Amino acid sequence: MSVLPDELWRRIFEIGIRCSKLTYRDLCCISISCRSLKTVASDDELWTALLSSDFPAKFQSSLSDFTSSPSFKTLYRDRFVRDRDRKLLAHRRAVLRIESQIAQSAIKIKTIRIRSGQEVKKFNATLAELSNLQDARRSSVALNVWQPEVIRGWQKQIVEQCVVPIESRINALEMELKLCEQQIDGFNRDYKDEKRKLDAAKEQLAYMKYHPLQDQGSKRTGVDQSNITRKKLKKCFNYKI
Repeated sequence: MSVLPDELWRRIFEIGIRCSKLTYRDLCCISISCRSLKTVASDDELWTALLSSDFPAKFQSSLSDFTSSPSFKTLYRDRFVRDRDRKLLAHRRAVLRIESQIAQSAIKIKTIRIRSGQEVKKFNATLAELSNLQDARRSSVALNVWQPEVIRGWQKQIVEQCVVPIESRINALEMELKLCEQQIDGFNRDYKDEKRKLDAAKEQLAYMKYHPLQDQGSKRTGVDQSNITRKKLKKCFNYKI
């Protein structure tokens, strides 16, 4: 280490920062390796370059705050702590928002299940009534032909129990069955859509809890990134096959 002058080490570190190969973590690790590198790694020019690279939007305001800070390294630390607190606050807000979406989706799924169950019961009741009316219609037709007295009496009893016009009621029940089927199909579609949203929200929540310091303002979410990763792995697998 001692064979290279400090100015050369400083130049190497500057090149690493400009090429985005040297981060503040690397610079801190270098500073604890030996005394001479600690002096070089604490140079204001290096931390100024890191400050402009990591916080370009706030770099000008950071220069105005330099008078209240003993060094650019301290100024970088203050900016880093503020940015970390901002990300943690944004992360907490995003987690609460996702948890609220999960709770709302769970309530919607429960409501869909209840309404779907009610519609299924209505469908079964309508189907049973339609079956009875169809039996009554067949019995009324059978009364016009000769049959044994026992069977004729049983069919006559079925017809007499029907107190509504058979044909009109059958048509109404058939229409009601079609409406019930449409309602059930609609509930099934809504359930699948809401379940997909719930699973996506749970996956996104798990990703956000695993990456608490990621910028929540980015357009690409954790779910999108995991889906892209899975697609890439699938393409590689298919290529190997």
